[in-house]
Amino acid sequence: MKQQQQHPTPRRFDVLAIFTSTSLVAALGVPWHGITHGYHPGLWVLLGLMLAWNGLSITAGYHRLWSHKAYSAHLLPRLIFALGGALAVQNSIRNWCADHRNHHRHTDDPDLDPYSSRRGLWYSHMGWMLRDYPATTKDYSNITDLDRDPVVVWQHKHYATLALSLNLLLPLALGWLFNDPMGGLLLLGFFRLVIGHHTTFLINSLAHAWGSQPYSDQTSSRDNPLIALLTYGEGYHNFHHTFQWDYRNGVRWYHFDPTKWLIKALSWCQLAHHLKQVAPEKIEQSRAKMQLAYASARVRQSRPSNKEQWLNLLEAEYEQLVHSLNAWALCRQRKLELKTAKLKQRWDETELHHQLQELESNLNRQRRHWRLLTQQFA
Repeated sequence: MKQQQQHPTPRRFDVLAIFTSTSLVAALGVPWHGITHGYHPGLWVLLGLMLAWNGLSITAGYHRLWSHKAYSAHLLPRLIFALGGALAVQNSIRNWCADHRNHHRHTDDPDLDPYSSRRGLWYSHMGWMLRDYPATTKDYSNITDLDRDPVVVWQHKHYATLALSLNLLLPLALGWLFNDPMGGLLLLGFFRLVIGHHTTFLINSLAHAWGSQPYSDQTSSRDNPLIALLTYGEGYHNFHHTFQWDYRNGVRWYHFDPTKWLIKALSWCQLAHHLKQVAPEKIEQSRAKMQLAYASARVRQSRPSNKEQWLNLLEAEYEQLVHSLNAWALCRQRKLELKTAKLKQRWDETELHHQLQELESNLNRQRRHWRLLTQQFA
């Protein structure tokens, strides 16, 4: 029987033209001008600042603020992020968030996820933007909340004007300050735009293909500290897909996550509030569950003779750890309630304080036992 011919999806020649032209100018024009004229040191400083502006506008603004509602922000940072997003030329807030919410709703589905990793590294990096694939059809029903934000509506309405002005006129004007408008356009316009594009695209491609899965294996998302260095903290992607409403991606204090630090700094300045965080016991339980899964798999491979004993031991230790975590979390909650109630007696004189100390001591012992046990099968 003759198979029905599949019609190729239409190409996006406008998007292809933008990527091709900016890449060619960045690859050929930027070094040519550097060899023939050189660049003022001030332009390199401005390049770093503008990269940070358009990068953090995507990560702190488009992503964590508008897509995931991980925190709320004052009008001033919302305006700065909206302008930086137009500078980044990654579509308007409405379009970007519509795609991204579908990505989280249908992660890895080759037919519904706009940039599904299951369709290959090239597709998830940028190929998905070069054709009108069915998965990239905008579903504005998932962003009705954003239509109540006047900044979002304003930026969407004037996006083309803002993008052209910020990427052409602003670099020329800044270059003129250093008597080199062409150098400003090449370095702050084209070169900055290409770097900003491809570092952001790494989050959709490499962050779903290279790294570890310490919190969940339900999606292809990975944690990768190297990608975090290039993407303002977005490389801790397995954590993000597991706990997408958390304003942090790098949950540890030492994780490189400038986006998290910026949001926290904004909260100190009263420019951000309602910062959402996942309860620490839920994070630790997720890590322990994955450690149990990895250790159990190793036991089945390497200990065939007595695997049932090891599996039972792992399961028992895991259950004890979860029980201790739950008890500790309940006690912490009671402590917070007491503090909120502003009881007159000092906290360190209450029975609850001693109970919490005992639970924390017990929990630390169980953490050590669990770590030693699972490390045997790492």
